Amino acid sequence: MTPFKLTDELLAHIGELIKQHKNSELVAMMQEIHYADVAEIVNELSVEDATYLIKLLDSDKTSDVLTELDEDVREDVLNNLSSKEIAEELEELDTDDAADIVAELPDEIVQQVISEIEDREHARDIVDLLRYDENSAGGLMAKELVKVNENWNVLTCVKEMRAQAENVTRVHSIYVVDDDDMLKGRLSLKDLLTTSTTTPIKDVFIHRVDSVNVNEKPEEVAKIMSKYDLEAIPVVDEIGRLVGRITIDDIVDVIREEADKDYQMAAGISQSVEADDSIWELTRARLPWLFLGLLGGVGAAAIMGGFEEMISKHAILFFFTPLIAAMAGNVGVQSSAIIVQGLANDDLKGSISNRLIKEMLLAMLNGLILASVLLLFTWFWKGTLPTAFAISISLVVVIVVAGIIGTFTPLFLHKRGIDPAIATGPFITTSNDIFGILIYFWIAKIILGI
Repeated sequence: MTPFKLTDELLAHIGELIKQHKNSELVAMMQEIHYADVAEIVNELSVEDATYLIKLLDSDKTSDVLTELDEDVREDVLNNLSSKEIAEELEELDTDDAADIVAELPDEIVQQVISEIEDREHARDIVDLLRYDENSAGGLMAKELVKVNENWNVLTCVKEMRAQAENVTRVHSIYVVDDDDMLKGRLSLKDLLTTSTTTPIKDVFIHRVDSVNVNEKPEEVAKIMSKYDLEAIPVVDEIGRLVGRITIDDIVDVIREEADKDYQMAAGISQSVEADDSIWELTRARLPWLFLGLLGGVGAAAIMGGFEEMISKHAILFFFTPLIAAMAGNVGVQSSAIIVQGLANDDLKGSISNRLIKEMLLAMLNGLILASVLLLFTWFWKGTLPTAFAISISLVVVIVVAGIIGTFTPLFLHKRGIDPAIATGPFITTSNDIFGILIYFWIAKIILGI
């Protein structure tokens, strides 16, 4: 299969077909294109053309297209659809995707849309999902699943599974519940097929099953599913009743969103933004960290001002200031990035003190190697051994301190329930710049006796 590629020529051709109302040709073309690629096309069309195309195609196609659209485009398209048209789209979607779209609708039309959904059970499931926090397993789960009662026999189980499977896009697991819908375990398809039809399900199902609570954070769900290589995981309420399931496609979205957020925070962007956002939104996201960098620069300049006399006597110290600041920032970011990654993957082992000691020893080894090279360079360049020695010793100490700060800060933030990703980037760089320059001139002052 050739990968889809959106070109200006294709967009122009689709635009011309819409303009000329060549509906049959448009429908035939879109039937051959995956819904995710159709969404890519719709994202590039005008609101009017996008709405025209969505209304033209069948809901079994366009419902999936809506879930793939950029949020702003989807909002514009939905604003141009009637409550009944939106309801028709929702009926084709799994409950989790439908609930996500309903949550984006204006409050004044939500009730109208829900009332237009003909499948009342589907409507009830959507409404039920809306009561969960979007940043929870309940807000992430879908209601569609296959479950059997432990008191059924195999024959009854197969009949019930056939009926339930009609509403489930993909059957990952068969869950076993009791008469109160309490999750008891899971059923192996192999055991189901190789067991007598009169055998009770309670005699063959697997009692151990991984599950998550409706209030669990999506990031924790992602860790569990990743650790145990699960394609789907059941969700239970506060008393252990089976209420839904989360599938791997939803978790991939969670992982991607978390990675995007951490990357932006590490780069010094304080909120979730995209390249197409307005200048004002981009400015608001970047300015706080840039302001922190400005304060750091002012602080570093003030520190250097306090050592003005020493710099005037040993001008070479001034030339190495950018190097010291850069090394401090780089080492700090490296250390914090490793810790943040470990916290995100839940693979940090041992105590904080052991972690700090390990990082300090690593920083010291790297510092000694780099300082040795710097000592020889400075000595041969300027021929002043005391000054070269002062710069090199400062570099070792600065690297060790930067490593400790870069390690301790994200661990401290994590303990306090704060996202440790904010420790990387400008925060660590600025703090280590200031401490690095202060240590640098303070050690130089001691060694040079000024």
